[in-house]
Amino acid sequence: MNPDKKFVITINRELGSGGRTVGRKLAEKLGVAFYDKALIKALQERYNLSVEQIERLKGREKGWWAEFKRKMSFSEVEYQLDQTGIESESVFRAETEILKAIAQDESCVIAGRSGFYIFREHPNHLSIFLQASMLSRVDRVSREQNMTKGEARMTIDKVDRMRENYISEFTHSSRYDTRNYQLVLSMDELTEDAAVEVIMNYISNMNK
Repeated sequence: MNPDKKFVITINRELGSGGRTVGRKLAEKLGVAFYDKALIKALQERYNLSVEQIERLKGREKGWWAEFKRKMSFSEVEYQLDQTGIESESVFRAETEILKAIAQDESCVIAGRSGFYIFREHPNHLSIFLQASMLSRVDRVSREQNMTKGEARMTIDKVDRMRENYISEFTHSSRYDTRNYQLVLSMDELTEDAAVEVIMNYISNMNK
């Protein structure tokens, strides 16, 4: 990935690994926008962005995403655990079109379950996977979501199954297949800031 050209970095992560925070901090470090599943979902719901609506926008205006961003007025939604199950194919397609439009318009960091797949043919794409031990994940989720450790473990198991089913359903792959990523990090002994530095060093070394 060349940071001097328009790029997209996608971060797939396990719940409780700190991946969303890493993505946000990495975007800040690189001076680009950060997008995640919650924000894209809010876009779809607030503006009724079906695939058909997106196609109409694209057909009417070549730079439709830039114009759409200029007009929209919403603040970033708060992060919530996504436990709604597998979305429909039409929702997945709409999300894909939105993400592709974002990446075509600007350099960005995207945290989401299917980013590695959506941008697999992008000419300037870095794909990252962040993971952590179950003990570390339980500790983090229980602390941040005010849950008991038992509740946190059940939540993690449920979200893990949901996300893997989602990936399998729509990409015919597994999010645990490391061939989908250029960089895989264990967060057990890394702070979010340290992880960002590792990624920045990796990007720097890619271009030597």
